[in-house]
Amino acid sequence: MRRELYKVLEVAASAASDAAAVHRANIGAIESDDWSEKGRHDFVTRVDREAEVRAIERIRTSFPRHRILSEEAATAPPAEPGEAGVVRNPFAIPADRLAEAKREAGWVWVIDPLDGTTNYLHRYPMYAVSVAALLDGEPAVGVVMNGVTGETWTAVRGGGAFLDGAPIRVSEVEQPSRALVGTGFPFKALELLPRYLEDFSRILTISAGVRRAGSAALDLCHLATGYFDAFWELSLAPWDVAAGALIVREAGGVITRIDGEEDVVGNGSVLASNGRLHQWLVSILRDH
Repeated sequence: MRRELYKVLEVAASAASDAAAVHRANIGAIESDDWSEKGRHDFVTRVDREAEVRAIERIRTSFPRHRILSEEAATAPPAEPGEAGVVRNPFAIPADRLAEAKREAGWVWVIDPLDGTTNYLHRYPMYAVSVAALLDGEPAVGVVMNGVTGETWTAVRGGGAFLDGAPIRVSEVEQPSRALVGTGFPFKALELLPRYLEDFSRILTISAGVRRAGSAALDLCHLATGYFDAFWELSLAPWDVAAGALIVREAGGVITRIDGEEDVVGNGSVLASNGRLHQWLVSILRDH
């Protein structure tokens, strides 16, 4: 089994590298007229789609029968039968079938080919590729690659977490007043904004500071590396967190939903920490 895990990790890292190469080849070349909106403040470009295709091609070459959930395919309008240019994957999973797929045995890949698309479009250097593989419903392999620096975070279940091959651990900060906390705005669920602003105000007042960079995958890796001491967001999708969740746990951190549920690979809230600050953050976010 360990050999299989590391084979999957090798392919995941190659898939992330292929997607990141698409980012580099197109940076600064996408005009605003070429942006499409999946939803308010939620953009998609040909770079997202091309990066996704490259990553999936790499995975299917090695594991043609593995099931795959990827953001752009999952959120795109249904293709017309025989539509030109559409690559059909008989093992693709619709977003609404992820929970069912996780209950089945075997491998499921969860991919975000460009996490931080708005950052990318503005050349703000905080975007990444996130590639995860679940085995029997649980995260088993995770890779996040910074599209700008090439920094690569990796983890396999039970094998620890690494940044560019070097082991990483979460911070040892225990006092909220010394904690640097990452976050993300609920821009896809604006009905949560009043609650979020209240939480933001309370955490900002108590902590050493709050940062919002616009890529949840990188935020979780920054927590795993000890740059952040905690992180929360009220509304994330499975491809945002699948790889980062494993990396956080393998680095010694804790990641749950606000209600304490440990399965975060789905749609909903995410609360992550170095473990020492978890109950403090839970007490703030649950107190409504």
